[in-house]
Amino acid sequence: MTWTTTRGLLAAVMAGALLWPSGAFAAPPGDLPFGVYDPNGAFGDDPNVQIEHLFLPWQDVYLPSLLEADAYAAERGRSVLVTIEPWTWTRDERNRPEVLIAGINSGAFDTNMSTICEILGGFQSAVTVRWAHEMEDYSGQFIWAGWQPETYIAAYRHMVDVCRSVAPDIDFMWSPLGLETDKTLYPFEDYFPGEDYVDVIGLSVFGLQKWEQDKLGADRSFREILDPRYERAVKFGLPIVVAELGFSGDADYVNKWLEDVRQSLEGLSELVAVVYFNQKEVYPWPDGYGLPDWRFGQNIVE
Repeated sequence: MTWTTTRGLLAAVMAGALLWPSGAFAAPPGDLPFGVYDPNGAFGDDPNVQIEHLFLPWQDVYLPSLLEADAYAAERGRSVLVTIEPWTWTRDERNRPEVLIAGINSGAFDTNMSTICEILGGFQSAVTVRWAHEMEDYSGQFIWAGWQPETYIAAYRHMVDVCRSVAPDIDFMWSPLGLETDKTLYPFEDYFPGEDYVDVIGLSVFGLQKWEQDKLGADRSFREILDPRYERAVKFGLPIVVAELGFSGDADYVNKWLEDVRQSLEGLSELVAVVYFNQKEVYPWPDGYGLPDWRFGQNIVE
């Protein structure tokens, strides 16, 4: 996947209706390349989706499902973004930071990474790997987040090296959450592993109207959340993708975000795609706001 040229080469048809008559969903209007994490296939028939996003753990993963995902993406002419989470999705004592760090340092997880990457390297579609994302977050959601920056960087570089050894044509996305510096132990810039290990930078952008009104006293727009994160990330001189995007609120709030995410792009010359997280949240939102439902058709809350 050539991220530096994606935005210029892929032009999407303006989506006049956000809900198709068949009940399937369509991308928001605009010409910025659009992708989805869409485990239920709601965007399966939309020709304006250019990126298929997959999430998988590197332990206890059903590997044949990757071949099915490749066929699905290739049939639709989509590239593939693969978020590899270095843990198991089952409750297990292996899901502890000290176990993960020790295993990476000893090489115990090299086979997990190389096995997945070898399959990805044979995909029909172009592949970008996003390993151990949102590393500066210390909320407790991820066992690979909140580490000392040098520990994370060494682990990230090692896993890229392992993956490249079996899949040299894969691209790599380094993907911080983008939190403000006063909300993290270390600013995300401290975790940057170097240009030799990053092809594209990912950021996360979520808008939850209820939380914003209660905590901030006003709605926030797509640009109000993205811009400060973009301005910090763009200093690395690499293409930028909103790797996880979600929004939920009343109809006016949702429609504003729908209009903006692919069209309100002035000053964002390095933003090459946005990828929607079309699923219910899996980890409780801060301050007791539960599990927001980001899915199109479910994200309007009156």
